[in-house]
Amino acid sequence: MPKHDSIDPELVRELANLVTETGLTEIEVEKADLRIRVVRRLEPVSVQVAAPVAAPAPMATVSAPAAAQGSPGAVTEKGKAGANHPGAVLSPMVGTAYRRPSPDAKVFVEVGSQVASGDKLLLVEAMKTFNEIVAPRGGTVTAVFIEDGQPVEFGEPLLVIE
Repeated sequence: MPKHDSIDPELVRELANLVTETGLTEIEVEKADLRIRVVRRLEPVSVQVAAPVAAPAPMATVSAPAAAQGSPGAVTEKGKAGANHPGAVLSPMVGTAYRRPSPDAKVFVEVGSQVASGDKLLLVEAMKTFNEIVAPRGGTVTAVFIEDGQPVEFGEPLLVIE
């Protein structure tokens, strides 16, 4: 470690990489009177506590040709490019994704929907809490990768906004 009055930029880079790789939001290292704290800011996620919802009705399966034509409401295959697409909206948590607020309501968005930054796209239920997933930017929904009531993982692509 360098002198106490200077900070090792390589150590800060290593800590930042460690935070990113492990998914942590912050890390703090202390040695003698030197203390370094690295914090990663995440996109804000609105949290909404809702009354329990009855199990969602099963969705009709969409055939591959209809999904390829981009029919409204179609659930498309993720493929390898889904998570790498620059307009992909990724799941910020592990949970169950819901495309509609209740089983008898219409979906929040479907392929072709115009959205503005901050518009509600879907809900992810985690630990009995319904978390609103909002649009990080405005645009058109060009692909939806999940079905209503589907389990999702952290970082999994949910949909694409272009």
